[in-house]
Amino acid sequence: MFALETVPSRRIPCDHVFVVSVLLLTGAGLVTLWTASTRFAEKIFGGDTLYIISRQGVLALVGLSVFLILSHIKIEVIRRFIPFFVLISLMLCALTFAPGISMQKNGATRWIRFGSYSFQPSETVKIVLPLYLAHIFDKKREQLDSFTAGILPPTIITALFFILIYVQNNFSDAVFISVNALVIFYISGVKMRYFFSAMGILIPVSVLLVLTKEYRLLRVMSFLWPADPLGTDYQVRASVLTINSGGFWGKGIGQNVRAVSSVPEVHSDFIFAAYSEEAGYIGILLFFALLAVFTVRGYRATMRSSDNFSAVLSFSYITLIVSQTLLNIAVAGGAVPATGIPLPFFSAGGSSLLTTLAACGLVANVSRRPYKSLEHNGENV
Repeated sequence: MFALETVPSRRIPCDHVFVVSVLLLTGAGLVTLWTASTRFAEKIFGGDTLYIISRQGVLALVGLSVFLILSHIKIEVIRRFIPFFVLISLMLCALTFAPGISMQKNGATRWIRFGSYSFQPSETVKIVLPLYLAHIFDKKREQLDSFTAGILPPTIITALFFILIYVQNNFSDAVFISVNALVIFYISGVKMRYFFSAMGILIPVSVLLVLTKEYRLLRVMSFLWPADPLGTDYQVRASVLTINSGGFWGKGIGQNVRAVSSVPEVHSDFIFAAYSEEAGYIGILLFFALLAVFTVRGYRATMRSSDNFSAVLSFSYITLIVSQTLLNIAVAGGAVPATGIPLPFFSAGGSSLLTTLAACGLVANVSRRPYKSLEHNGENV
């Protein structure tokens, strides 16, 4: 058996390469949003072309402050407040149905209003649920053979979040968060029989939920059998054409004419089309190179972590951010049916940016913890 042997609890510097990759992704996202949102902001917000990017800039500063705080606060202190975080996140999700503060858009009640700002509580779940699951599985790692003691409590909390997000008419986030939760179940050592049982429930339920909403079914059908170029998949088709229009070298910063004129609300879920038109295929390659650095350094913190909680936590956040990025790009490129998943660091929406930077702050925190060493039969390996 392998045994963990922790080195003395000496704090080490955070992974500077990881931090730089986060800053570069944030900066690239702000520049792209600035050029992609001006025309939409001018039309919707009374001629104020900087309305969207100015608010995103403020929230980016707040998010970077949160990143800095979470990268330095002791993990043990954070763990004490996890039940409180879960309760607050559940309450925020429930407040999306409260008259007076709930905010509805396109038939979805995903937001709550704070003065002139709005917030999407489902984004907090992307921070809180992995935090809770990493904590509970670390505490109950000796009870994972028992369904009632080890598996049922995290299953109930995950199901509660799924239901609250789904009834907001936010099917994409509900399924995405649940699938990432299953990944945490798996890497935490939950027995495969429980894992496959959960998949056996989630997959048919997801299919059933797709079939019960016409617009979801139309998205899938238009992806599988495209027919009407101006129909349900118009936005995806326009996005693909815009990505290709950038060519190899791109048109340059601010030259996303096709993106802003043909892709509806390109500053949101399809912002990768605007980036691709400006940066071209060479810019796409640079984006994936930067994402690869972010991913490798994030998983490096996982592999070197001195305790199971920190390892599962950092793995969960990096996996969530990277999988969300790849899913968004796959949608923009027409590889999968359209979803409502934003592009981390890029899409308009301070809720997503805040939670992404908060998650990165916790990963940076894990990278500062003492390294682990493994020994086998008394000898280091």
